[in-house]
Amino acid sequence: MAISLSKGQKVDLTKGNPGLTKVVVGVGWDVNKYDGGQDFDLDSSVFLLGDNGKVTSDGDFVFYNNPSGGNGAVVHSGDNRTGAGEGDDEQVIIDLQSVPATIQRITFTITIHDGEARNQNFGQVSNSYVRILNEQNNEELIRYDLGEDFSIETALVVGELYRHNNEWKFSAIGSGYQGGLAALATDFGLQVG
Repeated sequence: MAISLSKGQKVDLTKGNPGLTKVVVGVGWDVNKYDGGQDFDLDSSVFLLGDNGKVTSDGDFVFYNNPSGGNGAVVHSGDNRTGAGEGDDEQVIIDLQSVPATIQRITFTITIHDGEARNQNFGQVSNSYVRILNEQNNEELIRYDLGEDFSIETALVVGELYRHNNEWKFSAIGSGYQGGLAALATDFGLQVG
């Protein structure tokens, strides 16, 4: 039975699931009825962060154009341009044992591609969630449904895996940002040009 989290909650991942080595992190969303003439393209991205909360290189930013990071320990499934259908819209597979020791946090985000230019924001998106599955048997271990209403934000930090006493934990964050992916990338230490 999956643990369902609320914003701000934290839960042990590996301690409560002995032997867990690989997880699939799935994110999903639905676009509300919208008559803006532009398609919505939501993207999930992952930031691999050190002790200082920053990436150490561009390779620590994992997304559809850089689908692998952490020496191959973190692999993005690719871009879903529509969000249509049931189930996860995008997934990231993580080999927890292979994540380099320099990476302390793995942060999951969803952004709206060209959101500002298209006058799109998360107020037009519903049913956003992040969930963690055991890669071996597809059992859902943790789920966080972002029930909050976001109105002007074009980027969300949905949650993060982080190391604590040699175990992995998950934190449900659910924070909205204005400025889209560029604002997030800058906050996490990337040079955006």
